Amino acid sequence: MLAMVLLYAASAEGAVRHRSQSAHNQIVVEDKGGYRMLRFNGSMETRLLIANPLLGHFEYTDYFQMPLLWNPKAKRVLVMGLGGGSTQRAFQHYFPTVHVDTVELDPAVAKVAKDWFGVKETKTHTIHISDGRGFLRRNKNRKYEAIMMDAYSSNTYGSFIPYHLATKEFFQLAAEDLTANGVLAYNVIGTYNEWRADIVGSMYRTMKTVFPHVYHFPAADSRNIVLVGVKSKTGGLTSATLRARLDLLRRAQPKLPAHFGPRLARIQAKAPLSAAKSPVLTDDHAPISKLLVPAK
Repeated sequence: MLAMVLLYAASAEGAVRHRSQSAHNQIVVEDKGGYRMLRFNGSMETRLLIANPLLGHFEYTDYFQMPLLWNPKAKRVLVMGLGGGSTQRAFQHYFPTVHVDTVELDPAVAKVAKDWFGVKETKTHTIHISDGRGFLRRNKNRKYEAIMMDAYSSNTYGSFIPYHLATKEFFQLAAEDLTANGVLAYNVIGTYNEWRADIVGSMYRTMKTVFPHVYHFPAADSRNIVLVGVKSKTGGLTSATLRARLDLLRRAQPKLPAHFGPRLARIQAKAPLSAAKSPVLTDDHAPISKLLVPAK
């Protein structure tokens, strides 16, 4: 009986494949129910289907492909935050001509991503161990068609956005590294009306101070909303221009995934209701303990 109980408990919890402690994270890799999962300090960061690593990921990572609507022939994109590499894996498969620069703060995360999630550095994928804002400040030679933000810190109470990667000044710095038609996409953990709605509102308002157009995509399978800021003042979308951009993208990217259209249908253009009462985040006003860090 005891053996059966222990077997059931192990099955329910999953098999821990790797556990380590870095300067920034307690890192756990776990296999359960055909999925491989990555956790930082208890918070789920990445999920993939072991039998097919292109599947089983969190839906929100697909919305990082939306910037290609404005840049169908993109040459280079920047991803801040590696995790288990869901975004990088998708770009290397579906958009093999696009070079991906990944910025990851924790070298231990990069090693785990390579050892356990099949992440590879190739001629079209380079990993830079650096703080994201510092990387942008030092970057003098590259312009990106898209910057994707998925860099989170975490503790035992959950994941949160590093404040210095969420201010008006940060977005101004990022915009300088974008092409004239460049786009910044930001994964925000939160909801429109209840849990963390104030964070969604503040991130929207702050991005809007720099980007003339900001759209957002709510994920269906998690509490993630991806905000997309367009640098060009002429980047406004209508139903007609959206269809035209999608047609151009399909012609430019023959491997465009089948799920792109259904994901695009979730686009929202109006400001979230919480934006009306949420503050703009600036370097000299840092309510970090009240807004971005999860409450104890």
